[in-house]
Amino acid sequence: MQPERRARRQPAWHMLASEFGESTLHQQGSGEFDPLFVITKLGAKVNRLVVAGLLERIEPRETSNGATLWQGQIRDPSGLHYFSVGDFAPESMRELIVQLAARADDGETIMLLMTAKARYFQSEEGAVYTSLRPEEAAVITRSTYREWLVKSAEGMLTRMDAHEKSLTLDKTVDALRAGGIDEELCNNLLLANEHYGEIDIENYRLNIMQTLDIAEDRMPSATPKTPSPQTSLTDSSDESKENQSTGGESGDLKQVILDLIVRLDQGEGVDFDTLLSNAAARGHDRDAAEASLDELSEEGKVHEPRFGWFKVTV
Repeated sequence: MQPERRARRQPAWHMLASEFGESTLHQQGSGEFDPLFVITKLGAKVNRLVVAGLLERIEPRETSNGATLWQGQIRDPSGLHYFSVGDFAPESMRELIVQLAARADDGETIMLLMTAKARYFQSEEGAVYTSLRPEEAAVITRSTYREWLVKSAEGMLTRMDAHEKSLTLDKTVDALRAGGIDEELCNNLLLANEHYGEIDIENYRLNIMQTLDIAEDRMPSATPKTPSPQTSLTDSSDESKENQSTGGESGDLKQVILDLIVRLDQGEGVDFDTLLSNAAARGHDRDAAEASLDELSEEGKVHEPRFGWFKVTV
């Protein structure tokens, strides 16, 4: 009797947090080594991801068996990716995450690139949560982050185009293929359509606009304190430390806040969380962004037409 063959390694998708985080459909075979897939609203069938953004939180939590589970968040322009690293992770990944936590505790602004496995959990109440199980991670420079942003935006645009085409076609693989939709997406678009029903993709359009704004440097961003591109988090050499730059010095944070309000205001102002999330996606500390917003309010440069919504004072 031959042993069961291990499944092939799945390709990794460059994906923004909003698309992955809104997914509630998963698929997994019955074999011991069959991979888990999360199917997004736009028809991506995801087993592994490449994600990037500002490391917003990382902290240890003791489990019931006394082990340590590290939990963290990475923020990109569209929202948060959640990840966890525990005893199940390779030793090298656990070592990286401990060093990363120490650097974050020292107040360092860290832009992180991570390759991770998709995870899916459904509570007893039926709520669905997605998260990541990191395989590899590296601190990156601004230029590397821009490359990831562009690639992720292009991928989402391609899937949005396929989704919109599918709305006018018969719901069969042959019809979707004949309509010019990539064969890789055809089956999964049908599964997504059946599971999610009609979806609103306007928020995805906004995500892409915000992503490309950052990628094209249309607005000021903080320069993260990072070593050279793709340097391992375990690299604690003197040369790596000397290459680090001071985070947040590349732009006036108050001006960033003002520019964000002008760009994002659709007539009713911009809500508090959207402002801080967009500032964080540009590499600025959320607490510092909140303090700058308070200062702008005290100076009369912004006002709240209703609680928690901000407009630039004319």
